[in-house]
Amino acid sequence: MKQITTFGTAAIFAVSALAFTASTASAAIVCNGAGDCWHVKRAYSYPATAGIVVHPNHWRWGPREKFTWREHVGRGYWRNGVWVAF
Repeated sequence: MKQITTFGTAAIFAVSALAFTASTASAAIVCNGAGDCWHVKRAYSYPATAGIVVHPNHWRWGPREKFTWREHVGRGYWRNGVWVAF
């Protein structure tokens, strides 16, 4: 019986440790002033002149707003239809 209790306690500690070390995925939706939006794995510091707005990953535009998804791999932003890497 003592062995089962020890095993149960160890299992609870293992699950607790896993819960504390598991991290949620950090992601965001980024849009520019021209209506181009894309997903990023983390919010970078964009140049102030780029007009970038960072939204949480669950953000959705409203029914009267007009945006376009323009996905791209890598670090950068869309400007005048061209991907500017930095």
